[in-house]
Amino acid sequence: MEAGYRVLLGARSVDRLESLAEELGGGERAVAVRCDVTSWDDQQAFVATALDRFGAFDAFFANAGFGAKRGFLEESVEHWRAMVDTNVYGAALSIRAALGHFRQQEAGHMLLTSSVAGRRALPGSLYSATKWAVTAMGEALRAEVADTDIKVTLIEPGMVDTPFFHERPKGALEADDVARAVIYALSQPPHVDVNEVLMRPIHQPL
Repeated sequence: MEAGYRVLLGARSVDRLESLAEELGGGERAVAVRCDVTSWDDQQAFVATALDRFGAFDAFFANAGFGAKRGFLEESVEHWRAMVDTNVYGAALSIRAALGHFRQQEAGHMLLTSSVAGRRALPGSLYSATKWAVTAMGEALRAEVADTDIKVTLIEPGMVDTPFFHERPKGALEADDVARAVIYALSQPPHVDVNEVLMRPIHQPL
């Protein structure tokens, strides 16, 4: 919020988001809405709410995702399907939901959360495959809109201390570290498009 943005926050459960929205200023500064990223109706409604509340939107950050145990004999196939739906299909729907408005206003910034795991294959990791897909989507979108003023940025963090992990990792990036990378990409002048931000905690070897 220090950068001056008004934000619409979306997630399947809005309880914690509503508290965050109040913390960020509430009302005209931050609004929480329910959005399941795997639902095309929800994604369209999310964009419509942003336009209704703020009149336009300058950036869309597709950050939803979750992981799975490594090993192709691990996890349930239902867990796999839900992860692929969220990490891949959900990101694609976010692009589709935002792109029409960006093209209409002839500007905008699409940010997608990939991962270090989207740049190197991890042993037995279907999660890694989903993040390779997000990386590919970011590159494909950037090429599609290269003749416009629409920007595309892939945020590719290594280990981050978030609820993504069942046990809190040591020596990981903090959420604020990733947030600063996002603001860095967003704050560049109009002629600069930061395509990728690949970041790791200092002692992460891979």
